[in-house]
Amino acid sequence: MGSGPSNPEPRVLQAMAAPPPLPGEPAFDGLLDDLQQLGRRVFRTTNPATLALPGASRAGIEAVLASLIEPGDRVMVGVYGHFGELLCTLAARHGAAVERVEAPAWGQPVDPAALVRAIARRPPKVVAIVHADTSTGIMQPLEAIGAACRAHGALLVVDAVLSLGGCELSTDDWSIDAAIGGLQKCLGGPPGLAPLTFNARVDRARAERRQEPRSGVLDLAVHAAAWVGRRDLASYATAGSLLLALREALRLIESEGLAARWERHQCASRMLGAGLAAMGLRLFGDRAHAVPMITLVEVPAGVDDAAVRAQLLAEHGIEIMAAFGPLRGRVWRIGTMGTNAQPPSVLAVLAGLEAVLAARGVPIARGAAVDAALAEHHATVARRQQHVDAVADEADRDQRQQPGAERLIGEAGQGTTQAAGLIGP
Repeated sequence: MGSGPSNPEPRVLQAMAAPPPLPGEPAFDGLLDDLQQLGRRVFRTTNPATLALPGASRAGIEAVLASLIEPGDRVMVGVYGHFGELLCTLAARHGAAVERVEAPAWGQPVDPAALVRAIARRPPKVVAIVHADTSTGIMQPLEAIGAACRAHGALLVVDAVLSLGGCELSTDDWSIDAAIGGLQKCLGGPPGLAPLTFNARVDRARAERRQEPRSGVLDLAVHAAAWVGRRDLASYATAGSLLLALREALRLIESEGLAARWERHQCASRMLGAGLAAMGLRLFGDRAHAVPMITLVEVPAGVDDAAVRAQLLAEHGIEIMAAFGPLRGRVWRIGTMGTNAQPPSVLAVLAGLEAVLAARGVPIARGAAVDAALAEHHATVARRQQHVDAVADEADRDQRQQPGAERLIGEAGQGTTQAAGLIGP
C-alpha cells in the first residue's frame, strides 16, 4: 500500500509464467501488435510509436529526454515535487540549459498560467512536467500547457508514470508530444518496462538532431525501428516475460473499461480519505488537485514516523511509505493503485494504522475509520445505482413516447417486401 511498485495483478503474474515468444517468431510480432493497439487506447492516442522500453520507468523518461536534447538546448521544467527535480537532473545531464517554473510549495501544482506565460515569453525546445507526482500526491493540470507548447513550437514531455491507468490521461487531446508510463503503478504489473508514446513532432525532432544522442540504448529511433519498423528486435529478447505481463495488464484494463478503472481509483481514494479523517488525521496538500491513487497524510505530533511504518509492516503485513525531501518525517504516503484500489485493501490499511496509532497512545475513536470508509463506499454504490436507474427510466420513457414505432417499422418492412416483389429477380 505504498507509492509503488504496487502488488501485481494475479493474472499478470500468471501470464509471466508462459514461455515468452522470441524475436523473429510470428507470435512475437503478434505480441507487439497487441501491445501497440492496447497501449494506444490506454494513452488515448493514435500515435504509431506506442511501445515499451526495457528498464524502469526512469529509463523511458531518460530515453525521451536523451533523444530530444542536444547540448545547449533550452528545456523548461515545471517543478512541484521530487520527480520534477528528477526531470531537471536528467535534462541537465544531457546538456540542457534548464529553466525551472516552480509551484509555490510542495503540496500545490505549478500554476498553469505562469508556465504558459514563461513558454510564450521565450519558447524552449522542450517543456517537461510530471502529471501526477507520488512525492506530493498532487495532480498537475496539463491542457493549457499543451496548447501553449503547440502554439509556440515547444515539445511537451509528460511523466505519466503514476497516472497511466489510474486517472484521466488524454495524450492527443491535451497536445502531449511524449508521455511515459509505468508498468509497476496503476497498470498492476511488476517493474521492468516503461510504456511510452510519442508523436511525429518528436520523431521529426529526433531526426533533425545535429549529432547522435549520447546514449545508444536509450534512443527512441532504435526502439521505434523495432516496434514500428520491426527491425533489430534482438534487444527485446530478454524482455519477453515482461511484455507478456504488460499485455495481460492492458487486457485487464480493456475488460474493466478505462473510465470504470479511473472511477474505481477515485472511489478507493475517497474511502481512504474518509477513514483517515475519521481518525483525526490531516490530509496533506491541495485537495482540489489531489491524485486519486496515492494519499499523503500528516504524521501526528510526537509520533515516530519510521516506528509506525515498521510496526504496521511487522504486525499487519502492510507497507506504507515515507516521504521525500522536505516532507520526510512529516507525512506518510499510502497508495491505492491497481489491484489495491479495492475496499478490502483500504479497510485493511485503515484498521492496521488505527491499531498501531492507538497502541502508541494516539487518541483515536476505535472503529471510526472503518465505519467512515464503509459509509463512503455504500454512498458510492448508492449513487451508482441511482445513475443506472435514472438511465433505465429515461430509456423506458423514450420507448413509451413512441407508441407507433413498432407499427411504423412493420409497415416499412411490408412496403420493402412489396417493392422487391414488383422489381422481381
